[in-house]
Amino acid sequence: MRYNQTEIKKGIKLHTINTEKFKTNLTAVFLTTKLTRENVTKNTVISALLRRGSKTMQSQEEISKTMEEMYGASFDCGIDKTGDNQVLRFYIETVNDNYLPQKGENMLIMSLQKIFDIVFNPYIEDEGFKQEYVEQEKNNIKQKIEGKIDNKARYSLDRCAEEMYKNEPYGLYRFGYIEDLKEMNRENLYEYYKELISTCKIDIFISGNIDETICQGVENDENIQKLQEREPNYIVPKELNKPLSQKENVITETMEVTQGKLILGLDVCIDKEDLRYDALIYNSILGGSANSKMFQNVREKAHLAYVASSSYLRYKNNIFVNCGIEIGNYEKALELIKEQIKDMEKGNFTEKDIENAKKGIISTIKTIDDEQDTGITYYFGQELSQSEISIEEYIKRIEKVNKDDIINIAKNVSINTIYFLRGEVEEKH
Repeated sequence: MRYNQTEIKKGIKLHTINTEKFKTNLTAVFLTTKLTRENVTKNTVISALLRRGSKTMQSQEEISKTMEEMYGASFDCGIDKTGDNQVLRFYIETVNDNYLPQKGENMLIMSLQKIFDIVFNPYIEDEGFKQEYVEQEKNNIKQKIEGKIDNKARYSLDRCAEEMYKNEPYGLYRFGYIEDLKEMNRENLYEYYKELISTCKIDIFISGNIDETICQGVENDENIQKLQEREPNYIVPKELNKPLSQKENVITETMEVTQGKLILGLDVCIDKEDLRYDALIYNSILGGSANSKMFQNVREKAHLAYVASSSYLRYKNNIFVNCGIEIGNYEKALELIKEQIKDMEKGNFTEKDIENAKKGIISTIKTIDDEQDTGITYYFGQELSQSEISIEEYIKRIEKVNKDDIINIAKNVSINTIYFLRGEVEEKH
C-alpha cells in the first residue's frame, strides 16, 4: 500500500492509496468545516440535498441508474462530527478497470467525474435547490433528530459529551437542531452551500490499483478547475494540556427505560502528541477490550453491568466509560468503576494486561489496509491532525509503551462528567 498526497490548489488535496489488494476502486470527497451552532443543521441538510441530484443526474433515480450502468457501482454519503469539525463525506465504489469485461473503459475517471458532479455541481432551479427536495430532506432530518432518543446507548454518550462541552463546538448534536430547520429555504440553503464550497477544506481520496496520471485527471476536471483556492475553515485537533477537572459534574435524567445507562466522561491531560499511544494502551486496559478491568471486574465478577467498556476519543483527549446497568445498582457500579480508575493510577495491572492490550491494538492496526474505507479513514485522520505516521511506525510506537508510561497517563486522568439515564420509577429489589 503506497500513500501519496498532492495539493491540487490551496486548501484542496488529492490523496492516493495505491494498492493491488482489491478488485475495486474507492473514490471519496470529504468537505471539512468548523462545527458551529449557526451552521451545524445547515451542513446536515446540505449533505442530504447533494445526494438528491446533480446538474447531469437530476434525481436519486438518475444517480442510481448511472451507478448501475457503471457495472453496479455504489454511491454513499453521510455526515460526521470529528473533533470540533463537521465532515460531509461522499463515496463511489467501482470495479477496477483491470477487471472490466471490455478493455478501454476508464471507470475510475468516470467515477471521479460523477462524484465531483454530485458534490460540486448540484441540481439547482432558479438560484435555489429544488423545493420538493428541500422540504422532504428537512422533514427527514427532523425525524432523525427526534429519533435520537431511540438508541439509548448512543443518546447517553451524546448527552454526556453535550454536558462536558456545554457552549463549546463539540457539545453540539451532530445532526443539528429542529428549531433551525424552520428558517431554511431553497434560496438561503443554496447561498450557504456556495459559501461552504468556497471556504471548507476539501480532501479527495482514491484507493485502488491506480496509475500516476490520475493526479492530472483530477486537476483537469472542470468541476475542480472551478474551485477557488482557500484558507480552509476548519480546526486542527490538538487538545493538549487540557486542565484536569477539579469537580465531577453529575447529571441524572429519567426516561422510560428498563436498563440504566451510566456514562463517565474522563479528561486526559497530556502535553505531547506521542503520549496518545500511551493513552490508547491505558484505555484498552481500563475498558477497551474483553480482557479489560471494566469488563472483567464490573461485568464478569461483580455482575453489576450488562455492558462495561471504555473508548478513547483522540481528537478531544477524552475517555468515555460506558455501562448498561440495573437502575438500582447505580451507586455500587459507580463505586466499582472509580475503583478501576484508581487501580490504574496505583499500577494495579500486570505485564500480561499490557501485552494483551498491545496485541489487540496492533491486531486492529494491521487490519487498516484490509478495507478501502478504513485505509481512507486512517489517512484522513492524519491529514486532519497534521500528523504523518506509517502503519509500521504506528505499531512500533505501541510496542514501545511500558508500565511507567501507562501509570503516567493514569495520573493525568480525571472524571469530568457522570451521566446517568434511569427509569421513571426505581426498580425494587
